[in-house]
Amino acid sequence: MNSVEKTMRVDNWLNGRLVATAGGNYLDKYNPHTGQLESHPANSSSEDVDNAIQSAEAAFGSWSKLTPVRRGQILGDIAAKMKSRAGELADCVAIETGKTPQDAKGEVGGAILQAEFFAGEGMRLYARSLTSGMEGKYSHTVRQPRGVAGLIVPANTPIANIAWKVFPALVCGNSAVLKASEDAPRTALLFAEISKEAGLPDGVLNVIQGAGQPAGAALVQNPRVAIISFTGSTEVGRWIAETAGKRLARVSLELGGKNPFVVCDDADLDWAVRWAALSAFSNAGQRCAAGSRILVFESVYEEFTEKLVTKAKSLKLGVASGCDLGPVITRRQRDIILVAVEKAKSEGAKVLCGGNSPSAPELAGGFYIQPTLLEGLPPGSEMGCKELFGPLATLHPVRGLEEAIEVANSTEYGLTAAIHTRDVDRAMTFAQRVRAGVANVNMGTYGSEPHMPFGGFGASGNGTREPGVEALDVYSELKNISFLTREVV
Repeated sequence: MNSVEKTMRVDNWLNGRLVATAGGNYLDKYNPHTGQLESHPANSSSEDVDNAIQSAEAAFGSWSKLTPVRRGQILGDIAAKMKSRAGELADCVAIETGKTPQDAKGEVGGAILQAEFFAGEGMRLYARSLTSGMEGKYSHTVRQPRGVAGLIVPANTPIANIAWKVFPALVCGNSAVLKASEDAPRTALLFAEISKEAGLPDGVLNVIQGAGQPAGAALVQNPRVAIISFTGSTEVGRWIAETAGKRLARVSLELGGKNPFVVCDDADLDWAVRWAALSAFSNAGQRCAAGSRILVFESVYEEFTEKLVTKAKSLKLGVASGCDLGPVITRRQRDIILVAVEKAKSEGAKVLCGGNSPSAPELAGGFYIQPTLLEGLPPGSEMGCKELFGPLATLHPVRGLEEAIEVANSTEYGLTAAIHTRDVDRAMTFAQRVRAGVANVNMGTYGSEPHMPFGGFGASGNGTREPGVEALDVYSELKNISFLTREVV
């Protein structure tokens, strides 16, 4: 689209400046709250991606030669600059994603914590000594950067997703090409501008706008990209693993989830309802860690379900302060979820609440879905097994802990899980046996922090973990260095 108004364009960021896409093509980005056209992110081509990789390659040498301490100091300066512009970042996130002000502010705060954590890692990056069985031999390991990191992020928590990948990549000495989400393009661009203002050298961080095809695919396929870190769907993750694996690139995948939330017969039901609603509906259910399968012991199923339905019906939709959840990110996503609800009903599921777009005039133009709860899904149903990424959860009665664990482990995913119980033995049994990378007790299915590893089993990832110090293993190479004294006393 060559007639786009310049003021609405969201261009690429290469070598510290805005650069228009080589082909002059732009996408349409719609505001999820109003449904109105909001911006035109560049629809980058493989040529644009190649130019970004060249910029990152040119900056890699000088950036990687800085000491890790100095790199950490620069990341600390970025964190400080993010703090000073936190309101602007939160406003951008809220507008692009349809989040409430409080949710957007909280997300920005989490991204700043991520920056501060990895800034500190610059002082600890090289610090491991090893003993040898050979007399007079001394060994130690160091971490060294790999090269250009290709970082691909979704729009559900845009600034947090960017922080999770950019900061560990940079503190390890890599330069980066960030493929922004086409649904949150201005957030990525604003982050790049803030990084430059804070003193990040030009070319160390480059931002490519555009769709997964061709921009994301070109980044994955380019042999000069040493690391691919992707957060998104399992389907795309499988393609990335196969494609990048052929050239032995380092790959980190954080993929989908169909996360179980278990309520035992000794749980504090009001507390469990609070966390079940947050797990299922906060951020409009757009979390890979959302609690979308609620497994409840039969003896408290009716009471818990009644309380949860009441809670769901009380939630306020909108983007104003005090609202509980906003819209999903695109019209397409909303329609996929509504079609899935109709299919589940045709298979015998009962809609306990929600299941439609809201009728309020002020929400009519946006991509809203009422908080939705269903029960009675047949075993193996599509909705019970497939991640939908919206404010929807299914309820399932179980006879006890053994059946809860069996049902919890019955999908191909294994990202997060939660159990509510007063019994420590029950809690530990579940936490040990559930097939998930994160197991929480008496809280929600989400809640990772910057110093905690996050990732999943099975179709939820490829075994890597981000963030936490485990992310350093993704973005660095370990080198063992040994030397032998010439004279052994």
